[in-house]
Amino acid sequence: MTVVEATGGGGEREPSTSDAAPEPHEDSRPAAETGAGTDAGTDAGTGGEAGDASGAGEIMDRPLPDRVRRRVVALTGDALGGLTVSELPVPLRQYARFTPQRRTKFAANAMATSLEKDAVFRERIAEQLRERFPDLTEALSSSTPPPAADPVDVAAVAYVLRPADWPKLVAAAGEEAQRAQAEQAGEEAQRELVRLRRELADARTAARTEAERGRSELESLRRELDATQRKLRSAQSDVKRGEAAARKLRADLDELRSATAAEKTAADSESRRLRTRLAETEAALEAGRRAAREGRSVEDMRVRLLLDTVLDAAQGLRRELALPPTESRPAETVDAVEPGRMTPRDIAARALSETDPELLDQLLSLPQAHLVVDGYNVTKTGYPTMPLDKQRLRLLGGLAGLAAQSGAEVTCVFDGAELAAPVLLAPPRGVRVLFSKPGQIADELIRQLVRAEPPGRPVVVVSSDREVADDSAAAGARPVASALLLRRLGRT
Repeated sequence: MTVVEATGGGGEREPSTSDAAPEPHEDSRPAAETGAGTDAGTDAGTGGEAGDASGAGEIMDRPLPDRVRRRVVALTGDALGGLTVSELPVPLRQYARFTPQRRTKFAANAMATSLEKDAVFRERIAEQLRERFPDLTEALSSSTPPPAADPVDVAAVAYVLRPADWPKLVAAAGEEAQRAQAEQAGEEAQRELVRLRRELADARTAARTEAERGRSELESLRRELDATQRKLRSAQSDVKRGEAAARKLRADLDELRSATAAEKTAADSESRRLRTRLAETEAALEAGRRAAREGRSVEDMRVRLLLDTVLDAAQGLRRELALPPTESRPAETVDAVEPGRMTPRDIAARALSETDPELLDQLLSLPQAHLVVDGYNVTKTGYPTMPLDKQRLRLLGGLAGLAAQSGAEVTCVFDGAELAAPVLLAPPRGVRVLFSKPGQIADELIRQLVRAEPPGRPVVVVSSDREVADDSAAAGARPVASALLLRRLGRT
């Protein structure tokens, strides 16, 4: 028996379960029911040989027509609803809960294959068709299909029932269906031809009407064109006269613009010259004012600072040299040692050495004292192995405590001649932090700070550099070694 072709004659190929994955099962069956279905399928396969006896030896020599095949699949999809899952072949059980339309869409090839190969399943579908089409199935059993029946239905039911000479019935029904389809197509073509002829006649009538209207409109447009041309010639003459007047006005305007441009150029030149002289005058005036302000401000600051220093020193001397309220007596002028007093030799023994940290405290206790520190000279003497940023932070922390204890002005100078970028540093309270400019070393900045102080103010310079110490001493400052400052900071 020939297997039903998946594609009918000249029709489009139906989707198969192998071409596209079917949709998920709408209901999952238990394992026991699946096993029962497997046994039923085995029984159906066994009984297929007996159930195929009626059509044994009869095969079709051509594929089913496409319309017949679609009708067979549709009837089978409707009939599946009347069967239990165990009565279905295994390939069709996953579609048991689908609607007939979805079965036809997703299980067409599976149903056609099962009808062709499974005689028991085909017989069950035939029972469903006998109940649905009793008259047609009874007529096909006697090989006398009703003349008024649809040829497609006759062929589809005959394919499932397999009565005697069923291939001939299917072939005859297929030919009848094709002939009916051809006649229907011819009638539709005839109706379409009549419609097109009617539309052509209407189009011709409309074209003639449109042509008549176009001719009348063309005549009207010609008359309007003649009137427009006359107006155009009159307008052209007016335009020519206007162009001549415009050329004259344009020449006058160009001449006026040239004169105006020359006057503007001269005025701009004079204005630029006056602005330049004004800017130079303002710059000179501002420079003079700034020089006067700066000179007076610096001198006032130096005089005030020196005056504060003298006043503080005078107050200190007044406290140190205050005489007793009693009058002097001649006996008091005799040089002698009074009880409880020290001899000049004892006073000399209590003088501070250059390495005693108390010396720095005495210097900073002077009125308006200013402590200038050579930063890197001190840090590289005390802790040279630390990074530069750690050295700076450690020194500035110690100087902040010293400034708070002594009340003196403290300035710490670092070498900034080779810095690639500014140093981000927050100076501690009471300590002024300065970096030398590019191309300038810290030693020169220290010399400038010492020279900027007024004569008479106590200035202490901390540096182990011999040149810095000598220059500071020559300028009136008191040089102190870096080791002395380190010992003083280490004591706190």
